[in-house]
Amino acid sequence: MPLLQTRTAAAALLSLLAAPAFALPFTAQDIEEAKFPPEQMEQTGATAAGMTATGTGVGSTDLQSGSSGLSSGASATAQTGNSQGNTTQTDAQAEAEAEEDDGQDALTAKLQILLDRAGISPGVIDGYKGGMSETALRAFEAREGLPVDGELDADVWAALGGPSAAQLTKQYTITQDDFARLHNGALPDDYADLAKLEWIGYTSVTEKLAEDFHMDEDFLIALNAGTAFEPGQTITVANVEAPLPQGTVARIVVDKPTSRLIAYDGSGAVITDYPVTVGSESTPSPSGTMKVNAIAPEPTYSYNPELNFQQGDNDEFLTLPPGPNGPVGIVWIDLDKPTYGLHGTPYPAGLFKNQSHGCVRLTNWDAQELAELVSAGLDAGGVMVEFAE
Repeated sequence: MPLLQTRTAAAALLSLLAAPAFALPFTAQDIEEAKFPPEQMEQTGATAAGMTATGTGVGSTDLQSGSSGLSSGASATAQTGNSQGNTTQTDAQAEAEAEEDDGQDALTAKLQILLDRAGISPGVIDGYKGGMSETALRAFEAREGLPVDGELDADVWAALGGPSAAQLTKQYTITQDDFARLHNGALPDDYADLAKLEWIGYTSVTEKLAEDFHMDEDFLIALNAGTAFEPGQTITVANVEAPLPQGTVARIVVDKPTSRLIAYDGSGAVITDYPVTVGSESTPSPSGTMKVNAIAPEPTYSYNPELNFQQGDNDEFLTLPPGPNGPVGIVWIDLDKPTYGLHGTPYPAGLFKNQSHGCVRLTNWDAQELAELVSAGLDAGGVMVEFAE
């Protein structure tokens, strides 16, 4: 049997064996029909804010020449060891985590999809109330000139198009291409073993599909309970199709207290807003203002224990291959401060809980979108990045 077919069969078998991590308390139709109920909100004191997210990014990245955002003939190497690992949470993140798991419902899932479509990322779509969606609501309210309180009310619901919103979910037919470049089995933890691979890919088709549609993997599986996730099978996914946010990015603000990244155009108008993981007090993200040097899609990762940190027993320089499950995800946005950048993460569902060793992590899909917007900004004269305390 050809290798691709073998990997496809193995991945399909894993999907067959995988059971939902939880029973979803609502259906896709419930998401479509969910309405904002102010009376119920007043009685319960609940807010339609929430979800979980965490993250991990690591090491260093070789910016490959020819990638978008690089000027003709340009190349660069960014040491990104500052983004490795998870550390103690800030008070803001601890408070947000305490609000997590406040229930999972169809209205929150609908809200997350609407925020995503509106260009304000909620991170992963999972239907959970909590701190992550509250920060997204605050970002949306600020952009729209509404009172900023992080709570869903009639004005916010109307601005999001909630009363008339339709097709919040859609049907997708799994193809053979969805199984391409999957890693057969669990990925090794040791960097020396990862360095032997050609591609650090997704470990299951459900992981790949969840990222394609900005969903938590467990949420995707639960929404399609009983599905084998095989080629030719039709599944239900979040409908996050939306045009690329309009505008040319001139300035980016990484707001450390709120763990959000805001992209502005030259006039100061907000183009888009993403949740991020930033550094801790002991290994902080940088302060001040710097500029974007270049963009590297599908970056390799340069591990240098003498410059950054030591992973396991690895005391020699290693180059890890690219891939969505690599330490810096699917794209690297290089800053002019050595070893720092904005990048993707292999752990989108953990983005908001943890802290990096200095770099700024986004979900892979948000990092890709930001890279497209920043690329246009580089062509227009450059993009500055400010780290707000």
